[in-house]
Amino acid sequence: MAASVYDVIVVGAGSVGTPTAMSLAEKGLKVLCLDQFASPGQGSNKAAIGGLRATHSAPAKIKLCLDSIKIVSTWQEEHGVDIEWFQGGYVFVAYRPDEAKTLKALLVIQKKAGLDIEWYDKDALLKLVPGLNAAGLVGGTLSPKDGSASPMLTNSAFHKHAVELGVDFRFNERVVSIMRRKGAAVGVRTDKGGYATGCVVNAAGAWAKALAQSGGQDAPVHPDCHEAGITEPVARFLNPMLVDIRQELGSANYYFHQSAIGQVLFCISPEPPMIGTDRRETSAYLPMVARRMVGLMPKLTNLKVRRTWRGLYPNTPDGSPIVGRSKTLEGYINAVGMCGQGYMLGPGVGALAARLITNTLSTDDEDILRELRPDRKFADTEALK
Repeated sequence: MAASVYDVIVVGAGSVGTPTAMSLAEKGLKVLCLDQFASPGQGSNKAAIGGLRATHSAPAKIKLCLDSIKIVSTWQEEHGVDIEWFQGGYVFVAYRPDEAKTLKALLVIQKKAGLDIEWYDKDALLKLVPGLNAAGLVGGTLSPKDGSASPMLTNSAFHKHAVELGVDFRFNERVVSIMRRKGAAVGVRTDKGGYATGCVVNAAGAWAKALAQSGGQDAPVHPDCHEAGITEPVARFLNPMLVDIRQELGSANYYFHQSAIGQVLFCISPEPPMIGTDRRETSAYLPMVARRMVGLMPKLTNLKVRRTWRGLYPNTPDGSPIVGRSKTLEGYINAVGMCGQGYMLGPGVGALAARLITNTLSTDDEDILRELRPDRKFADTEALK
């Protein structure tokens, strides 16, 4: 066992683990963050396309993402580091009556949870997003305070700040087990040694289930594969992230936005899901997503695609994260199952985990933790997962 004893060990230096380590250090704790990869954000973080939305249908996710947006949107002002934040909003379009009905019904939940969002009919939405295909358009919702930033620049900025606060990061070191004694976590063992602690945070993303099982815990997290791509940079023509929730043969929802430097980033959800951890891109992806994107916004036709890639979505049965303390292993904290939304949830989840560990929870925090508790039944599925 290494001589150093840490207040908290965070497993994973990605979209959730890095901001969690940073938030814990801001509370004055001695933190070690371990990651199997060579540097921060090399798991699923680098595959994210950068959207940050609080437009969800689950109150806990709305509140966590509002916190995330506050952290990311003010980062340059507070820390002097440009992470390419762009507040263009999110638009969910409706071309069918059932989609319009779903989006309108969700407004009650969303507004109650503090989200700034409104429904716009066809003509109003076309003024907000002039390039949309008008044929069959019913309308859509806009949440103007959502936005986007660079996942890699964000994670790098969080890592740098965490190091300045005293966090120890160790890369190329895989955690093989959580060490236990008398029903409590007492450390972790890696492929290079061991470290003592009374608190372990599982932020291992797509690899969370194996880590949980090593400590006698269960984490119903099963990764599936989603593909994304990026175009050449062009002059600004699109402000919001566009999300189309229609399902078609071979695919479910898809979404795209124009980054702060002008590139269009896009992703699609395969249907049925592609279960597993194979991150090799496929030849079927680009024709599928391109057809749907051009159908929604015809002006995209002549944009040149620079590259595509595949990332992992660590999914849960109900489409919501698993966050909170274990009831059977003292000192073990879940911050897993972000369902492909780790980048937008991570800063909020990290700050929440820090308040949980330091016993400084608010009433809102307690509500969030009840909703996302590890021992829930996973009976319902989030409408906008």
